Amino acid sequence: MPAHDDADLPAHVRKKRLGAKPLIHETAVVRQSSFGKFCKIGARTTVIESAFGDYSYAVNDAEIVYADIGKFVSIGPLAGINPGNHPMERTSQSHFTYRSWQYFEDATDEADLFDRRRVARVEIGHDAWIGRAAIVLPGRKVGIGSIVGAAAVVTRDIQPYAIVAGNPAKVVKRRFAEPICERLMQLQWWDWPHRALRRALDDFRQLPVEAFLEKYEGAQVN
Repeated sequence: MPAHDDADLPAHVRKKRLGAKPLIHETAVVRQSSFGKFCKIGARTTVIESAFGDYSYAVNDAEIVYADIGKFVSIGPLAGINPGNHPMERTSQSHFTYRSWQYFEDATDEADLFDRRRVARVEIGHDAWIGRAAIVLPGRKVGIGSIVGAAAVVTRDIQPYAIVAGNPAKVVKRRFAEPICERLMQLQWWDWPHRALRRALDDFRQLPVEAFLEKYEGAQVN
């Protein structure tokens, strides 16, 4: 499961408070991506053509490509989101057939193959937790509040609040009973403003989920 300490980060980064600007480790590679407020990208992590919602983070050595990440998503070390597929239907599936410029002076990359990967974006719902070294294959959807266990391989869409593990990943159980899941989906606490989250912090920590729902369902949160 994802590590919650920042031992891999230098001291000046560990102690820096998160804010409107994403905190991106100096060794991370980020291209054509966007980040909401309070986001953090760890050491040696690669983020390519992806979007992170507010409060989401990826720790060290993850690879995230062509993905839409919701709010409050936790991505563990060594996770692979939307890894590339080789063209196995061809005579050769080797790199040289599509990353051709690296091998031949008069050849270019095969744009169509990369475009095919771009349209198979991964979607990860709010408050999901992607465990250590888990892999989410192209085009998959990971539901709100779900958990992907360490080293799991997600080959199918995951329902909200499901816990999956294994290769291929299978549902182990739901985090909560179905009525509770539905009420959480209705509450949509992940859209609360920052000040409301701060006021409710003790309740997030201490109240059982049903008591939390009873307190905040129908309440004016601002």
